[in-house]
Amino acid sequence: MKQELPARASEKTGRWHYGEVVRELAEAKAERMAREELARRNWDEETLLARRKGDSAKVAIAQRLRRETTMTLAWVAERLKMGARTHLAHLLYCHGHAGKKKAKYY
Repeated sequence: MKQELPARASEKTGRWHYGEVVRELAEAKAERMAREELARRNWDEETLLARRKGDSAKVAIAQRLRRETTMTLAWVAERLKMGARTHLAHLLYCHGHAGKKKAKYY
């Protein structure tokens, strides 16, 4: 069954899919997306380890994974070698608010 997951990851889940199957499909989709992003940057797993935990490219990949999948912060942080999930949450927050003007109070 696990060999079939990547092929089935593009299928939509419905009411007949339950718990573990849905989670495995979501994880397979997220893993595929992570590999695509790494390949797009010509990175391998060693490069991923060598880059800083807060690297802006890693943050961009994490933002996409969080936006397009249901994977947890812990999963994304571990997969991208970004440290603790709380550190990733902080990075996502900071990068999400970068460039936005602060409200002025008069």
